[in-house]
Amino acid sequence: MELKGSIALVTGSAKRVGRGIAMALAQAGCNLVIHHNRSGAAAEKTAGHIRQLGVEALVVQADLTKPHEIAEMFETITDHFGKLHVLVNSAAVYEPTPIEELTAEQWDSQLAANARGPALCIRHAIGLMRPAGGVIVNMTDIQVRRPRADYIAYTASKGALLALTRACAVALAGRGIRVNCISPGIAEFGEKDPPDKRQSVLAQIPLHRTGSPDEVGQAVVFLAQHDYITGQELILDGGWILT
Repeated sequence: MELKGSIALVTGSAKRVGRGIAMALAQAGCNLVIHHNRSGAAAEKTAGHIRQLGVEALVVQADLTKPHEIAEMFETITDHFGKLHVLVNSAAVYEPTPIEELTAEQWDSQLAANARGPALCIRHAIGLMRPAGGVIVNMTDIQVRRPRADYIAYTASKGALLALTRACAVALAGRGIRVNCISPGIAEFGEKDPPDKRQSVLAQIPLHRTGSPDEVGQAVVFLAQHDYITGQELILDGGWILT
């Protein structure tokens, strides 16, 4: 796909990895839809940086656990751009849920945010991608293959997103829409991660460093531009899965 002049929606793109993806797509020439839920100021700041690159940026707000807000977000995109070429499902909820303490509400909340929300975004996006086709990239997680014992609902939700990727790749190939996913390891540490935890994780990664939001963004650009890749999971973890 030629990205210059195309329209891309990146969910959860106000900050961190989502912001890195949005910036990489903007640098490749995309006009961006910057989505956020509760990070309005950060979203506007990201949009400002994107506009400085000479492309357009539209900020939209939606709680992706609420189907009607997803529908309203796509109505806004339709009114403003009238089409969509790239969808990146990056927004996610990441909260610990030890199995001994797991509640139905926690399970439903994380599955709604991390699996159902992306599925509904895909449903709405495909109408805007006709007739030229498009690209969908879902952000899964290395935890599907290296699960953490205390993140049961999150791991299950990302496993569902991986399965959704493969199913949609088959379902949408005939419409010219490619669907892939990226499973990062550590793209960047959380602000509250203590130094000893960081060192412990880095010792397990063969490249002995984290990735970066920019590197995740460049992987998204690669998948968007490569017209013969669909239904694939790109693991971006510095070799962590090998240890």
